[in-house]
Amino acid sequence: MSLLGIDIGTTGCKAVIFDRYGEVLSSEYQEHPLIHPEEGWVEIDPDLIWDNIKTLVKKANLKIKKDKVKAFSISCQGEAIVPVGRDGEALHNAVVTFDNRTRNQYEFWKRTLGEKKIFEITGMPLHPMYSINKIMWIRKNLKDIYKKTYKFLCFEDYVFSKFGLTPTIDYSLAARTMAFNVTSKNWSDKILKEAKVGIDLLPEVKPSAEIVGEINPAISDELGLERGVFGVTGGHDQACGAFGAGITEEGTAMNATGTSDAITPIFNKIYLTGSMLGNNYPCYPYVIGDKYMTITFNLTGGLLLRWYRDNFCYEEKVAAEREGKNAYDVITGSMHPRPVNIFILPHFVGSGTPYLDSNSKGAVLGLDLETNKAKIARAILESNTYDLKLNLEKLEESGIYVGKIIAIGGGAKSPEWLKIKSDILNKKIVTLKNPEAASLGAALLAGVAIGEYKSYEDAVENAVKEDRVFSPDEDSNMQYNKRYMIYKDIYSKNRELLHRISELD
Repeated sequence: MSLLGIDIGTTGCKAVIFDRYGEVLSSEYQEHPLIHPEEGWVEIDPDLIWDNIKTLVKKANLKIKKDKVKAFSISCQGEAIVPVGRDGEALHNAVVTFDNRTRNQYEFWKRTLGEKKIFEITGMPLHPMYSINKIMWIRKNLKDIYKKTYKFLCFEDYVFSKFGLTPTIDYSLAARTMAFNVTSKNWSDKILKEAKVGIDLLPEVKPSAEIVGEINPAISDELGLERGVFGVTGGHDQACGAFGAGITEEGTAMNATGTSDAITPIFNKIYLTGSMLGNNYPCYPYVIGDKYMTITFNLTGGLLLRWYRDNFCYEEKVAAEREGKNAYDVITGSMHPRPVNIFILPHFVGSGTPYLDSNSKGAVLGLDLETNKAKIARAILESNTYDLKLNLEKLEESGIYVGKIIAIGGGAKSPEWLKIKSDILNKKIVTLKNPEAASLGAALLAGVAIGEYKSYEDAVENAVKEDRVFSPDEDSNMQYNKRYMIYKDIYSKNRELLHRISELD
């Protein structure tokens, strides 16, 4: 018996087949292009997503000689929305998270229900990115498509429908639409009434780890799957990643470092407080029972390091190619060995939480004639981590404490960065033997649903295995604390100036 986890991201899809112990039996990945019809608009072709998923699942399944797939589930990017007709065919490209066409809808919500009421209902700090805004935009600007639409689907429910199942969305992903009541756990009549969107246009909602149905036999035959494979509700990719990292109880959080750098803690009760809203922290259902989760993030975790590599590290890239290494390993392996007095405000694409200031800009402070690339490289890693520390402090002010941190993503492959994180955050940082946390989380939810595991905890105990542990050094932590106090002041003391720079032609 094996379990399939499908991970649908913004720039690529992955299909991974696991055994019950979390070992990867086969894995396939395919990038997909982003489409920009106009400046600031970002879309994905949903037909291409489905074609890619079919190809990936078929290729992954062909590698499995025994232990055939019994169930699958989906880890999914949030907010992207696809209008489909009664025949299940997409009527328009999916409008994805960071598409910027919905500013008018955002202003509408500010004028009507207001930020506080929306947060109390949906658990989402008001922002243009949510799916309901995209639906409202389509109703206003693409009237013919809106009239033809049978359902507006996120990618989880869209893919279920393509597998011949009832389009069904789980609680965690439904919450990312800003049309879901996170307390009563159903579509919000209040939000939909204000948005003038009928509830019949939205999919069925279920908790994670619930069986949706069996794959259509014709699709099973096309993909080489056995008949009777169950589709199971999965979750938002951050939620699936946290579960795949083994997080089942509050006090532990996932730190996912890829393009961005996110922290995902879970907790046992709902937090819809002024402090959470003031810091732009969402609160929405986790993939386990009655637990909830939030996300903190900066937008330039790996992105800032990539910018540095591409613009300033020609020699390091040549050396990496010559030695058969990753360029990032060369950069971090040759960086300054001790904390530096250089500070980088990592707002190169605006800030993440707690400010969500799209008009902020990046800044570098503390340069002198002794500054070199080794110090800049370390400053990038340190300053990104100061930003994480700021978010952890804000979480604690809201009553959410994080002890241990499980690291996943590309950044979890760098022992140098993980040691810096442990020393700055003064937390134990743990890596995993299996890096496929999001797809593993989805697969484990499928296994829980069909009874392969007795419980969520049993699934984690069997399939999630810790690897390395990084513990904080007291002396380093004291050095970093002094520098962190400086970092905390950079944004507030330079905000007006950064906005003035942003307004320049």
